[in-house]
Amino acid sequence: MDNFKTKNLEVAEFGYHNIGLWPQPYRGLVFAGIFGVVLIAGYFLHVKDIYASLNSVQAKELTLRATYQEKAFEVANIEAYRQQMTELEESFSVLLGQLPGDTEVPGLLEDITELAYGSSLEISTISLLPEQAEEFYVELPIKIVAQGGYHDVATFVSGVAGLPRIVTLHDYSLKVDEKLNRQVFEVQAKTYRYKGEGD
Repeated sequence: MDNFKTKNLEVAEFGYHNIGLWPQPYRGLVFAGIFGVVLIAGYFLHVKDIYASLNSVQAKELTLRATYQEKAFEVANIEAYRQQMTELEESFSVLLGQLPGDTEVPGLLEDITELAYGSSLEISTISLLPEQAEEFYVELPIKIVAQGGYHDVATFVSGVAGLPRIVTLHDYSLKVDEKLNRQVFEVQAKTYRYKGEGD
């Protein structure tokens, strides 16, 4: 057994070529150091990428779960959505029916004129202004200048609001004509039509 005992080495004699002769504690320290370096290198070269990939996949999983919940909610409520869609289409059809077509504008002008006369207003001018195209509809402005009493103007405005077609009143002014002792009412009425493919 004495033949296998290692000799006591001086510090200067320590080298990688005679590592087998080093005392046990030194060899343990070297192997622990090498093991630590291998672990750290393995983490930075391989495991770190795996963790990054794992975090990415976990984030994607959360997104997919949220998407799944949204889709599941939509599927669960598909009948309610279909019912709402049907109601919206019906409402849209009713509103579309309130918008005059090109051929109905003269009739609308007649209705406005009759309302004015029925309200005891005297129309000085009623004229169509250039159309204004918007994204989904076209505005048809109509300039109206009329004379009458204050209550006559109120009756006329109320009658316009009750028309079956959509007509809105804008940029109005009310002045007193001292000579005639009457109100001069100027207003821009706007009606609308649905913007078709030809517009």
